[in-house]
Amino acid sequence: MGKRRFSSMEVTLLVLFVLMTATAVTMIALYFTREPKSIQDETNEGFIPVCPNVAQAERVDCFPETGASQLTCEQRGCCWSPLDTPNVPWCFFSSNHGYTAHSVKHPNPHEITAELSRMPSPSLFGADIQQLSFHAEMQTSNRLRFKIFDAQQKRFEVPHEHINTVTSNPSTPISDALEITNEPFGLIVRRKENKKVLFDTTFAPLVFADQFLQLSAKLPSHNIYGLGEHVHQNYRHDTNWRTWPIFSRDAFPNGGTHNLYGHYPFFLCLEDNSGNSFGVFLLNSNAMEVTLQPAPAVTYRTIGGILDFFIFFGETPEQVVQEFEELIGRPVIPPYWSLGFQLSRWNYGSLSEVKKTVERNRAVGLPYDIQYTDIDYMEEKKDFTYDKVNFKDLPTFADYLHEKGQKYILILDPAIATSKLIGDVAYGSYDRGTAKNAWVTESDGKTHLVGEVWPGETVFPDYTSQNCIDWWVDEYDRLYKEVKHDALWIDMNEVANFKQGSSKGCSVNKLNYPPYTPRILDDLMYSKTLCMDAKQAWGNHYDVHSLYGYSMVLATEQALQRVFGGNRTLMLTRSSFPGVGKYSGHWLGDNGANWNDIKWAIPGMLEFGLFGVPYIGADICGFFDDSSEELCRRWMQVGAFYPFSRNHNAEGYKPQDPASYGASSLLVATSKHYLSIRYTLLPYLYTLFYKAHTSGDTVVRPLLHEFYSDSDTWAVDRQFLWGKYLLITPVLDPGVESVQGYFPDAVWYDYETRERLGQRKTHVELFLPADKLGLHIRGGAILPTQEPDVTTTHSRLRPMGLIIALDDNNQATGELFWDDGDSRATVENGKYIHYDFSVVDNVLAMDVTNAGYSDPNNLKFETITVLGVPHAPSAVFVIHIGPGGASDPVEIKNTSIHHDATKEVLTLNDLSLTLGESYKVQWDSVTLDYQRVDCHPEENSNEAECKKRGCLWEVSAAENVPWCFYPDDYGYNVLNYAETTTGIRVDINRNTRYRSSGRPDSPDIDSLRVEINYHTGDMLQFKIWDPSTERFEVPVPLTVPSTPESDEDKRLYRVSVTESPFGIQVVRKSTGTTVWDSSMPGFIFSNMFIQISTKLSSKFVYGFGETEHTSFKHDLDYHTWGMFAKDQPPGYKMNCYGVHPFYMGLENTGDAHGVLLLNSNAMDVTFQPTPSLTYRTIGGILDFYMVLGPTPEMVVQEYTSLVGRPVLPAYWSLGFQLCRYGYANDSEIENLYTDMKKAGIPYDVQYADIDYMERQLDFVLDSEFQGLPALVDQMRAEGMRFIFILDPAISGNETNYPAFERGVAQDVFIKWPKELGDGIVWGKVWPDFPNVTVDEDLDWETQVQIYRSYAAFPDFFRSQTAAWWHQEIQDFYTNVMKFDGLWIDMNEPASFVHGTVGGTCLGENLLEFPPYMPPLESKEEGLKHKTLCMNSEQILSDGKRVKHYDVHNLYGWSHTKPTYDALLDVTGKRGIVVTRSTYPSSGKWAGHWLGDNNSSWDQLYKSIIGMMEFSLFGIPYTGADICGFFNEADYEMCLRWMQLGAFYPYSRNHNGKGNPRQDPVAWDDRFATISKDVLNIRYTLLPYLYTLMFEAHTQGSTVVRPVLHEFTNDKTTWDIHRQFLWGPALLISPALDAGQTVVNGYLPVARWYDYHSAQDVGVRGKWLTMQTPLERINLHVRGGYILPWQKPESNTKLSRKNPLGLIVALSDSGTAEGSFFWDDGEGIDTVEQKKYLHATFSTASNTLTNKVVHNGLNPEDRLTLGSVKVWGTGTEKITEVTLTDSTGKIHQVIPQQNIYTQELIIDVTVLAVYLDLPFTIEWKSVV
Repeated sequence: MGKRRFSSMEVTLLVLFVLMTATAVTMIALYFTREPKSIQDETNEGFIPVCPNVAQAERVDCFPETGASQLTCEQRGCCWSPLDTPNVPWCFFSSNHGYTAHSVKHPNPHEITAELSRMPSPSLFGADIQQLSFHAEMQTSNRLRFKIFDAQQKRFEVPHEHINTVTSNPSTPISDALEITNEPFGLIVRRKENKKVLFDTTFAPLVFADQFLQLSAKLPSHNIYGLGEHVHQNYRHDTNWRTWPIFSRDAFPNGGTHNLYGHYPFFLCLEDNSGNSFGVFLLNSNAMEVTLQPAPAVTYRTIGGILDFFIFFGETPEQVVQEFEELIGRPVIPPYWSLGFQLSRWNYGSLSEVKKTVERNRAVGLPYDIQYTDIDYMEEKKDFTYDKVNFKDLPTFADYLHEKGQKYILILDPAIATSKLIGDVAYGSYDRGTAKNAWVTESDGKTHLVGEVWPGETVFPDYTSQNCIDWWVDEYDRLYKEVKHDALWIDMNEVANFKQGSSKGCSVNKLNYPPYTPRILDDLMYSKTLCMDAKQAWGNHYDVHSLYGYSMVLATEQALQRVFGGNRTLMLTRSSFPGVGKYSGHWLGDNGANWNDIKWAIPGMLEFGLFGVPYIGADICGFFDDSSEELCRRWMQVGAFYPFSRNHNAEGYKPQDPASYGASSLLVATSKHYLSIRYTLLPYLYTLFYKAHTSGDTVVRPLLHEFYSDSDTWAVDRQFLWGKYLLITPVLDPGVESVQGYFPDAVWYDYETRERLGQRKTHVELFLPADKLGLHIRGGAILPTQEPDVTTTHSRLRPMGLIIALDDNNQATGELFWDDGDSRATVENGKYIHYDFSVVDNVLAMDVTNAGYSDPNNLKFETITVLGVPHAPSAVFVIHIGPGGASDPVEIKNTSIHHDATKEVLTLNDLSLTLGESYKVQWDSVTLDYQRVDCHPEENSNEAECKKRGCLWEVSAAENVPWCFYPDDYGYNVLNYAETTTGIRVDINRNTRYRSSGRPDSPDIDSLRVEINYHTGDMLQFKIWDPSTERFEVPVPLTVPSTPESDEDKRLYRVSVTESPFGIQVVRKSTGTTVWDSSMPGFIFSNMFIQISTKLSSKFVYGFGETEHTSFKHDLDYHTWGMFAKDQPPGYKMNCYGVHPFYMGLENTGDAHGVLLLNSNAMDVTFQPTPSLTYRTIGGILDFYMVLGPTPEMVVQEYTSLVGRPVLPAYWSLGFQLCRYGYANDSEIENLYTDMKKAGIPYDVQYADIDYMERQLDFVLDSEFQGLPALVDQMRAEGMRFIFILDPAISGNETNYPAFERGVAQDVFIKWPKELGDGIVWGKVWPDFPNVTVDEDLDWETQVQIYRSYAAFPDFFRSQTAAWWHQEIQDFYTNVMKFDGLWIDMNEPASFVHGTVGGTCLGENLLEFPPYMPPLESKEEGLKHKTLCMNSEQILSDGKRVKHYDVHNLYGWSHTKPTYDALLDVTGKRGIVVTRSTYPSSGKWAGHWLGDNNSSWDQLYKSIIGMMEFSLFGIPYTGADICGFFNEADYEMCLRWMQLGAFYPYSRNHNGKGNPRQDPVAWDDRFATISKDVLNIRYTLLPYLYTLMFEAHTQGSTVVRPVLHEFTNDKTTWDIHRQFLWGPALLISPALDAGQTVVNGYLPVARWYDYHSAQDVGVRGKWLTMQTPLERINLHVRGGYILPWQKPESNTKLSRKNPLGLIVALSDSGTAEGSFFWDDGEGIDTVEQKKYLHATFSTASNTLTNKVVHNGLNPEDRLTLGSVKVWGTGTEKITEVTLTDSTGKIHQVIPQQNIYTQELIIDVTVLAVYLDLPFTIEWKSVV
């Protein structure tokens, strides 16, 4: 058969088939060899860049390499715009590059994921990855992580040893900190507290190619620190287009911008002077560069891996470092000996030369602990060998050093020689490593990569391989057995190679020659290192190059643990990566002996502090080049304060160890001097390393970390701190003897002279001659010290000491950490001593907080030096605090006390206080100047006037000290003395040796009587008066027992009298504290001027009012406070509405007492630092009452027992209240009411101010308010209440005004005395004349003159006035309008004219302008200013006629009770009276608001102070006008005030006429919602608040309670006035400042639960940074307490119907207790009539029980139990809950439990269990 022939068609088809097959094969081959689809390039033909008008500073470089042109730029799809400005990129990104985000998901509140797709655009370097994944996680409240990675292909990620072990603890929603934009993709990181943008990538595109990744972000400030390792000539970065490469490299740190040994893509940014800071860490080990530009912005360009960012949020720079180190691993505590001075050099040449160096430095007595040998000790520079010729005795060298207490450190490099040892001996280390396959290989993964280092041809250990690690550990163990040493120094581990890549060179491929090379040194990836395609266990060397040193550190740590076991030892590495500080220290590399490098070492150290490597220093005197004597001398001075303090230099240069400059050289002398200081302070430095290890604190610290609010510190890098307290200011320039140092705003002491620096917050020129360095201690420091020796071995045997540098408040704090100095894990094992030191009020507390170590050397604290003590103490005492408590004080011998008055330094010697035990050291340091009592408190004192008064004149340098003062014996002397079991009676005579008191119009009274009565065991009275002439005495009745306390054993006090000068001393018997001592000179008792002074028990004094105080605790620096009731809005040093001459003193022991001066005349009090107090009053007598507590809360209880317990307000009066002065008509009120209801905002009380009155006439309704009565009826029917205002002044210009007419008929108005005319004393207040139209554009005085009618003032002392007032109130209630409470105002009494109409007061002008005028507001106008004439006559209830001069301050008090009586009688309900003017005992009838305040931020915190003071005064129902009365309120301020005001007992929003509305519905929906939310919390807790009011009413307890009342033993609380408590259990920590989104609140030692989350916050006895967004107020419930609550409603009428819930906040022991009071809420005297329920609750052992203490409740007021919330129940699952009712029946209850928050909710509402019957609830876990 013949062959078949193909047709032409078939041939054609066959050819096509072959071609198609070839094409298919090619395509298949391409498929398997191509780049993944995800990184294919796109041509993007037709791409048109979108080039917006970008600010030059915000251009992001699209052509970072060289050679940009318009053509090459536009080929990348970028924008081209040449400029004359240098550095600004001409080629920059268009806005249509980048990626788009889709599939954005929120798997939980803490995470966001998204997919990213590349936008069509040209490629920069090819291989762009098309599909990416994005994952962000809010790992903690202060740490955000986001990763961007290839969605389809796994890429290299850093295998970090520590980060991989760090777990997340999410607590903050990620939405608070991060938002992403979708097209183009970008992310914005914000500070969650204030929403400030911190890191914004939306202004430039993301680039993510296989070997080029770029991300840019705008930053909030130019204060950028970090990034490394480089030489940064300044600590703060220059943002003017600076690019810094990051890639580990063996290079010289010569000041260029090139990359150095370590790899640190971390920076810190200080946002502003608030201290808010953040850090950014890119976890990526590939070669990269970081560009900083002026926007300010940062651009990262890395050539591999992924983008794995961490953002750290901090309130301070220091906190950012702490957060960073928590992620990467906190630093190791180096062994104590490693903090000693160290000597080294490369190539001593022989061991004998090393020993010569050692001996000559020993001979000069140089403190010196460590000697090194560099590679010259090795045989031919081979690791694990030693030179058996030149270093033949090296195996015993360590013993030689140890004999003198010194240590030996040697060096190892990574590179291992391939050659044999001398004599052709096998090099075992190489052979064993080869057998282990321990080396880095070439790209084939098999062939060992060969290079060259010091020993010649070498291989390189792959420390990422376990085989290599095992080999390395074994080799090191072998070396140690041959050559003993104490620690290891590892070098050349970048890794360094003297060949370019390898002995063979490097292949041409994308790893060795990537498409883009960052601006690294030499622009060659493998320059002086290995080929990038070399293989290691962790991956290509391309990816892990910068991890070489890190992996070597990890391997070396294992080796050290093998060799040294339980000893800590030391590692020092040259190459590093974040996390090496956990194991190693670092030095700043091979610097030069020049003046630049000595400067640049400081920024380098500061940066490694940021990087978590605090054990850091530079080679002192320089490594390369010869060091001049001057340079080395200055470098030895500053190097003495490097944490790692080593002098090291290179071969071929002159020796530079200190002794080499000559034993008698100045260099040796100054080196010894400052090294001795270093060794003295090593306990402080060691403690700083403990703080670094446990908290992440920096050791060497930039000034800005401590003084971030001072912008002058932001760029300081020629000074540095050790920790908080030691400031080092070195000389860093040649030929210089003076240096400008910056001293921030603090007290500073010269360390060497001990003298206080006179300047602060300024640059100071320091004279620093050749042998001196600037060294200053910050005030507030307590530095632990030890007498120095030449080694730490010997210094640790020497006595300890303390240097105390007092701050502005004469306080200081410090710590000490102490262990054996050498063992591993002493902190973790508790084998250490830790002290907290503090000084307050001349008492040093040395409190041991951990005593797990006993030093074998029986160390003692022998010397304590206190800086800033101007006067010698009279005595010093030591108290030992042992297991059984405090010992008796032991007085220090005078020979052990030295005081330098010139330098103000107190030194205590020979103390012998045992290390590890607690002590208190107390010194009495009272300056004589501060004991002076002012003899001329009036202005214009001079020597002549002073001596006329018989006083002394002496100029004092002390600020505020009076120059005119009383002689020591000025006053009265005892004439007769008689004592009984119940008191003392004394007659005293004035010391007539001295002239009269210097006020001729006020003659002295020569003979006085003193009576001291012991009323109770905790209360006494001492009264001083003129027995021969009747004088005015305050007619306020007090409650004192009819029988005094005659049993001395029952009295808390002991009273004595000094005879000359006369004085009374009251001593607390339990402590011996003198709480009153009036034996001070200057006691005066004249007709119109009385003065008495007393020493105080401490500087902690609270109270006196009413006036605006800027702190709760009084400042005793010569402040004088006037007291005289006045219509005066709150203002600093302005006497306001009420008078309360009562204070509480807190003794240093924590005991408290209270003192009332019952005197109603105008007066003042002056505090002085003695501490002491001077009273001055202008009439009456001295009538003091003292209560002895001993707790602050008991002081208030005893005081209110004396003056009267507070009124119990109606329940509804605890609801929210609204008022304004300026309602135009009743429709405005109606509309407000409607809007509030619509918004659902809880609201109980509406007010009408004087607008409702016709022409401001009391009891007359204005025509614009005719609908108000009906509106009030409607509101009351819906559960609301109404209060209207009444002023006391009654118009006298009306023709038909019953109130005035009946008042005249009943003779109720204040008149002149009969001898002066007997007519009404007319004033002018609000009422207008009839038939006038007021022109409010006129000035105030003119308006008063022409529009205001004459007004008469009722005399409320008189019984007929009370009856008249009652009748007028009754008529108004019956005939005009119903109401529920009364608001009485203007009752100081206020008048708009001075004294009377016309201004001329009848009678003696001396009453208006007394011989002594207290420092009152407008005192130059006289006492009559804005009130009545002092000669006006009032008539007491007993018919006695008195001058208004004596009773002016009682007017509001006299007004209050008649108003209260009328309210109760007229309404038949309890209601509430709110009064403006108050006096002791006003709280029995009324509450008080803090007056006509201003709409300003400062009024928020001042309102807390005011409330706490009125708590002391016995008026717990108090609050300030929320959002302020005067001026326009700001949105944020008003909202924060609404939050604060929700926790005022009296919670009312009230503002003044002419200002915009500020009620909650006047703003926007957000304002209304936030107000509603916080008021709902208030209403929820009203049962608790009402119970507190009941306890105040029955026991005198405080409601708004200072934190110190509950935590008196914690002195931190003694100064707190920006937080307060409701009773004992609810802590309120509000935001009080503009823009504030975090609150720094103090949580005393107790268990605290966040009210909002029910979680235990886990903080106690510390300040806590609380996140406080605008929607939040911080509330914490104290563990151990049970709070009753109810579901809130729109008003209390509705909420009172809800079941009662309980919040059971368990203590640490699982217990809690609380109480509950309930009545009908408005009945009169329900407590006295027993018509109430009082129950207590207690919890223990998972069982809640109630106990009915009293039940007289009406049936209709009974409550049932609702939901019980138990907090702190633990993580064990609760499986069974039962309730046992009063019948014994057991009910099973299904609980709700949140294991995460540990909250158990037990809802028993359906069981209808009554609160007035016993019940038990039990919960347990049943297996």
